[in-house]
Amino acid sequence: MLKPMRTILSSTPLVALPALAADGVQTGITSVGPALFLFTIAMALLLTLVFRSAANHIALFVTGRIGRWRIRSALKKRSPDVLHDFILPGAYGGLVRIDHAILTAGGILCIQAKHYNGIVFGAEDDAQWTNVDGVKRQRFLNPLIQNEGRRRALQKVVPDVPVANLVIFSGSIEFTSAPPKNVIHVRELESYVAKFVFGPSKIEDWDAVWLTVKAAALTDEDTRKDLQAQVSFS
Repeated sequence: MLKPMRTILSSTPLVALPALAADGVQTGITSVGPALFLFTIAMALLLTLVFRSAANHIALFVTGRIGRWRIRSALKKRSPDVLHDFILPGAYGGLVRIDHAILTAGGILCIQAKHYNGIVFGAEDDAQWTNVDGVKRQRFLNPLIQNEGRRRALQKVVPDVPVANLVIFSGSIEFTSAPPKNVIHVRELESYVAKFVFGPSKIEDWDAVWLTVKAAALTDEDTRKDLQAQVSFS
């Protein structure tokens, strides 16, 4: 005897399988779609931040190089007796690195170079100064105090010669107030050196003075490694 059609359909397990499979596939697609979209957006944002950070670092590196070139070029125009990037024994032990030194009519300028963009503020006696560039805010050691130790190391090499502390900024910076007289921008460097007066000096043989400085200046690789080890330890 033939069974009713309803009984046949309800007793056949294959009828339910396509529906279950369809439900499973539909659920997978709908859950993967938004997740993939969100992942794509997140990766795009991450790559944007990475590329922006890399671009900022590259721009800072390039403008820093340009700033150093401007300083060297200006110093070269003012005097043939210039030294760059050399190391001396510190006045109180250890080693110090001097960015630039120039022999002028009456003495030596011991120069520290700084490259920043944005706004710089800090008093002559403050332990730290502040740089604000857009949303980025950073503090750094007072370059006058920092360079004073270097000036004293150079003074120790030529104790009878006047040695002055000078800090030069490059980059697109503005000071919130008038900086100390021995803090200038690179655009002022040539005129500053031309007008700088140490006062009366009893030195007669300036060539011998400069030869003494050049003989004391250390530029070999081993000394640079020692300085780097000193900085890392401190």
